[in-house]
Amino acid sequence: MPRPQSINQNHLPDALPNFRNLGVALRILLLVCGIALLAAVAHAGSWSDVPNQLIHIFALLQPVLLSSLLLLFALNSLLARLDYRQGCATVLALVTAVTLAIVQLGGDLYVPPFEQGNFSSWRYAVLSCAIAAALLVYFGLRAQALSPAVYQARLQALQARIRPHFLFNCINSVLGVVRNDPKRAETALEDMADLFRMAMAATDELVPLRQEVELSRQYLALEQLRLGERLAIDWHTGDMPDDALIPPLLLQPLLENAVYHGIEPLAGGGRIDINLYRSGNEMHLEVHNPQQEQEAQHPGNKMALDNIRERLALQFDVEAHYAVEAGKGYYRVHIVMPYVKEETR
Repeated sequence: MPRPQSINQNHLPDALPNFRNLGVALRILLLVCGIALLAAVAHAGSWSDVPNQLIHIFALLQPVLLSSLLLLFALNSLLARLDYRQGCATVLALVTAVTLAIVQLGGDLYVPPFEQGNFSSWRYAVLSCAIAAALLVYFGLRAQALSPAVYQARLQALQARIRPHFLFNCINSVLGVVRNDPKRAETALEDMADLFRMAMAATDELVPLRQEVELSRQYLALEQLRLGERLAIDWHTGDMPDDALIPPLLLQPLLENAVYHGIEPLAGGGRIDINLYRSGNEMHLEVHNPQQEQEAQHPGNKMALDNIRERLALQFDVEAHYAVEAGKGYYRVHIVMPYVKEETR
């Protein structure tokens, strides 16, 4: 009996890895160097001979590997437009051509004079092509493991961990003013409906940063109903690009932590500073808030940050990271991710 499937479980067509992604480049370097180490051990007559074998292998491997990576980095946009099979064939052809060119330029360094013809040159080219093909198979299998069905399910599950907490906190904020100011509570409920309409619609992998800012402003407005003058907010968005894309529901959990684990426990409240800016090809999100010292390792902070870390890893691999700085009376989260524009989505 066939297994039922959701209409959202369709797989994307096979695609080449993004050769401009740092994680892809690091995996290629590590895997190729691992293959070289195994080859050195296999050819060595003794353990003391392994370093000599490695030096001999790396003399050709490193220029071929680095030149191929630079060429693939430069041609990544063109390769992405090709059909998967055409792209794979093009990658293999490029690696083969780079190997032949470097071997010929190296002359006797790679092809000893006593070897006749071009056998050594083509042997190295075939080996390079075989390694490149193995890497393409590896990235293909890895892409299947992170297929859209699994990928979207994980993203939605991660977001679902936030949304119930988000809902309960917003309801509590509105309940705090229902009896004292019914008219204000009615307006707040309308704002909350708009807020959740935006939050529940955030199903894309990336959404405009301005949309996240609008959602976060509405959330903080609801919190100000409950906390009043105890909650001050300072937005720094002068250097925020209008066309930036980020994972959905990324900023709001940080602000929720800042309110519930920072501002609320303080009798006099405090100010949350939000700094959103671009630096080169990176997008920066910073949230700074005061806090009581005993709140520094609150479990709620860890849950939200673990959630964000996994979502950033799913979307950007090793190119995104965050740093947490907790000191006496303050707490700061700094997230760095690639600057992705709407037109290159």
